[in-house]
Amino acid sequence: MSQGPDPDRERSLVLAQRSFELMRDYCACATPRAYAVWYLYVAGTQPLMNDAIKRLTTQNGTLTAADIDGLHDAYIDARRLAVEVDRMNSGLIAEVEGIMEMIDVSIHSTTQYGESLQALSHDIANTSTSRTRLREVVTTLIANTRDVTANNRTLEARMRESRGEIEALRETLEAARLESLTDALTGLGNRRCFEEALQRAVDAPTSGRRPTSLIVVDIDSFKRFNDTYGHLTGDQVLRLVAIVMREHVGLAGATLARFGGEEFSIVLPETGLAEARAIAERVRAGVTGRELVKRSTGESLGKVTVSLGVATQHGDDNAVSLLERADACLFAAKRAGRNRTLDETEAALRDVA
Repeated sequence: MSQGPDPDRERSLVLAQRSFELMRDYCACATPRAYAVWYLYVAGTQPLMNDAIKRLTTQNGTLTAADIDGLHDAYIDARRLAVEVDRMNSGLIAEVEGIMEMIDVSIHSTTQYGESLQALSHDIANTSTSRTRLREVVTTLIANTRDVTANNRTLEARMRESRGEIEALRETLEAARLESLTDALTGLGNRRCFEEALQRAVDAPTSGRRPTSLIVVDIDSFKRFNDTYGHLTGDQVLRLVAIVMREHVGLAGATLARFGGEEFSIVLPETGLAEARAIAERVRAGVTGRELVKRSTGESLGKVTVSLGVATQHGDDNAVSLLERADACLFAAKRAGRNRTLDETEAALRDVA
């Protein structure tokens, strides 16, 4: 008897077909990573990734190989890391449960020892107790003491062993946490790191503190480097911008991230607009002051420039509205000719003009 069509299989085939169409229309590469990104996009299971893809395709018209790598690292590999963290958490819980079981045994043994001591003490206090009974009491007391001592030594050894295992698990968990927040190419924070840092900064109590400022950075004509010199050179440009950002942002608490293909951000808690703009301008000048050289040949590839937008938190801001205003400043800088920094007051004046 023939079976009807499997609805899950049919749905998967429809998703796959749509994924191939989008990869053909909007993607500069056709790799397994690109397929995974577009498949999840069509499936709609990663709404944050979908927002990032819409943003990149609206701005650039396509997804570069660097875009695909960034999206895959931030939204797909991050899930793998989450599974690994869950596995290690399970190991940690099992270790703690083992310790608690040993402690319960020790407590039970100690309780029994106390009860035995109390009974033996009563026998010893009884003046009619014979010498033979006293010998039995002492013998029992010695045996019980040995049992408790052995149990305590076992517990102590188990605790020492577990301490080392728990410390190793803690270090592994911390390494996994950092990996899940790091962009593999540049070593800066990834989109998840950026989103969490911006949310924390915006949600912090405003009483008695200065506002949060946000800088967004975009590499000018980045597609030209990829198309002309290849993706390896494009990666070199991304690393160059990351290096300059590290050199020129020295504020404690600042978060530096690459949150899109050629897009970077700097979250600056308790930093006013003027100070944030000065930092942005130092980054811009630092990037412009470097000459890009092709490593394989020593050929000069010219200057790299960036455009930057700067916004500061207002009383009714949330993370989304602050990012939107910083983005608007960035796009104003692009429209004004690129290779420049505009803050929200300057961008507003240009709009009025």
